[in-house]
Amino acid sequence: MLKGFFNVPEAKNEPILSYKPGSPEKKAVKEMLAKLRATEIDAPMYIGGEEVRTGNKKPMTPPYDHQHVLGYYHEGDASHVEQAINAALGAKAAWNDLSWEHRASIFLKAADLIAGPYRAKMNAATMLGQAKTIFQAEIDSACEIVDFLRFNVQYMTEIYQQQPNSSDQVWNRVEHRPLEGFIFALTPFNFTAIAGNLPTAPALMGNTVVWKPAETQIYSAQVLMEVFREAGVPDGVINLVYVDGPAAGEVIFNHPEFAGLHFTGSTATFQTLWKTIGENITKYKSYPRIVGETGGKDFIIAHKSADAKALATAIIRGAFEFQGQKCSAASRVYIPSNLWEEVEGYLKEDVANIKMGSPEDFRNFMSAVIDEKAFNKITKYIDDAKESPLVEVIAGGNHDKSKGYFVEPTILKVEDNQYTTMCEEIFGPVVSIFVYNEDLFEEALYLVDSTSPYALTGAIFSQDRYAIELASQKLQQSAGNFYINDKPTGAVVGQQPFGGARGSGTNDKAGSQLNLLRWVSQRTIKETFVSPTDFRYPFMEEE
Repeated sequence: MLKGFFNVPEAKNEPILSYKPGSPEKKAVKEMLAKLRATEIDAPMYIGGEEVRTGNKKPMTPPYDHQHVLGYYHEGDASHVEQAINAALGAKAAWNDLSWEHRASIFLKAADLIAGPYRAKMNAATMLGQAKTIFQAEIDSACEIVDFLRFNVQYMTEIYQQQPNSSDQVWNRVEHRPLEGFIFALTPFNFTAIAGNLPTAPALMGNTVVWKPAETQIYSAQVLMEVFREAGVPDGVINLVYVDGPAAGEVIFNHPEFAGLHFTGSTATFQTLWKTIGENITKYKSYPRIVGETGGKDFIIAHKSADAKALATAIIRGAFEFQGQKCSAASRVYIPSNLWEEVEGYLKEDVANIKMGSPEDFRNFMSAVIDEKAFNKITKYIDDAKESPLVEVIAGGNHDKSKGYFVEPTILKVEDNQYTTMCEEIFGPVVSIFVYNEDLFEEALYLVDSTSPYALTGAIFSQDRYAIELASQKLQQSAGNFYINDKPTGAVVGQQPFGGARGSGTNDKAGSQLNLLRWVSQRTIKETFVSPTDFRYPFMEEE
């Protein structure tokens, strides 16, 4: 039983290690890369306390070296989803009854394990399985997931501390109960931190979870699950399954105990899931919580006063880090005519100096895109652009999938501001630029706001404060994360809570209290110390 009001350790952002030559962290991750690359793993599903192996084994390969096999995962079917749901429901009562400080301890321990003894393994697995450079892995699979775990614990305590006022002879209080049923966490390939946060955020608040990761992230998901188990997450609280999406959905979205969806992925998939949930709404015990972060067509707009070099650097980093496979990646850019010549020169110079290859070679800035399906989609946009009289390929444009799924960083200059690559999400290393008349800044702001159905991230570059204010006002609904004189990527937990609206999701801001509040259902309790003993009120007395 609780015997005190406990203060959790103050959450602070995990420092980003440098991995400079000769550093101990570089040596450790190099050794781990060699060890993991030389070992074929056998990846089971985790259901309740069991490691489930079906024998239906699927290979896991590095995107940049698709002939090399890192190991095999065991694909499940609908029956395993049923088992996972039953395990989650079976674990619910004990997990719900566990005092909050013990849930906090488990996830704080997980954070320290990742920050310490598992750091090299977590980063190496993300580098091998998802083709991230060491810097992109470090900020994701080490620092961000650690930040999610630590800050979420702090946010949980702040939520519990939010209590109503009480009047004379009355004590009012609110308890934040976990949702009734189980949570389905559906996670993407591009961020190991998101894959870790989507199941752990609801679990921290007392829920139990069925977790289905993207197939192309299973390799690092195994390491996350290894950490969770070592940290003491009880059996059945987080159940990890590898099942085809429609097969999993057929079971989950028809189950009466389905209580919530925590999702990051494509807009089309999220809309389909929402529609399915709506069609099945009469089947559920309660109204499910639906939390989703989806696509983006993220923008940079420059004012004529912008610093050309800073703008060019933001385009290169914002568009091409992790091969543009970020929901927040800069994908469309609006540049005033007075800056274009200078910016173009910087862009061409920078692209010419970008090294692309294996992330195991730390000199590379970029690696391969995630798989052949993504490669084919991205390169079709590029090849179509090459054939269009409305597009000039400023840099890049080549691609090769013989060894890995490599797409050069590609810059397109379009004459039509409504050209396909200015409007549709590509999710690859392709950025489109429209040069506008430097005196038509407000009209350009209208284009930014009206061109895309998404509203995830965006940036304004300007040295003119009036222009910055105007852009901030006109683009108020255009981005959930808005950047001034910075690239539109790199949100940090506890500093820039992340999420967008419109076609980009429910904007429930991962990395904030707002997200955790979606995984609880409040109960208000009023206790009266001196209860009335007469039904009559004073107004009923004689004059």
